[in-house]
Amino acid sequence: MNTEKAVVVFSGGQDSTTCLFWAMKEFGEVVAVSFDYSQKHVLELECAREICTKHNIEHHSLDLSLLNQLAPNALTRKDIDVDETAPEEGLPNTFVDGRNMIFLTYAAVIAKQKGINNIVTGVSQSDFSGYPDCRDVFIKSLNVTLNLAMDYQFDIHTPLMWIDKEATWRMAYELGILDVIENETLTCYNGIKGKGCGECPACHLRNKGYEKFKESLKKEN
Repeated sequence: MNTEKAVVVFSGGQDSTTCLFWAMKEFGEVVAVSFDYSQKHVLELECAREICTKHNIEHHSLDLSLLNQLAPNALTRKDIDVDETAPEEGLPNTFVDGRNMIFLTYAAVIAKQKGINNIVTGVSQSDFSGYPDCRDVFIKSLNVTLNLAMDYQFDIHTPLMWIDKEATWRMAYELGILDVIENETLTCYNGIKGKGCGECPACHLRNKGYEKFKESLKKEN
């Protein structure tokens, strides 16, 4: 296996950016892959491009507009508002059916064409917000499926799988990229770069973790 390179599924948000820099440290050379599915906030793709350009990272953006047609929801339609609270039953209206499965499959195709075995994604079961395709069992299952489908050895890495948002902020701190995460990424469901709107579920999760991280840092110092 080629242990020197990795393909990173890269949205331009906090988690995938943290994973991008984690991969740069772990593997030395990375290829970032973003996906344009006509999402509501195309600014995240601009963030991804800017980060890769600034840090001299090979970046590919793939057209997956068909996914937008197949999965209408709050992240793909401007006329659908994000639910501020988790539903009592069913999935959040920010869940895009099949998204991580499709993203990882295309990332695997690119990886194989480039002779790369490692794929990195920022999914987390600890902070998965009710998304079934962020679970460890799904990633392990898809890893086996991709290996069988392409007769090739992939290794999907999930550095955030078992940590919460506080620990994700700490990882960014230890990687020396707090400024990048704070100012250059887009995680907000309402499409506001950096600190976000402060009101949507993504911002609540991000900000709560940040405050916990800052408090723990104060105690250490």
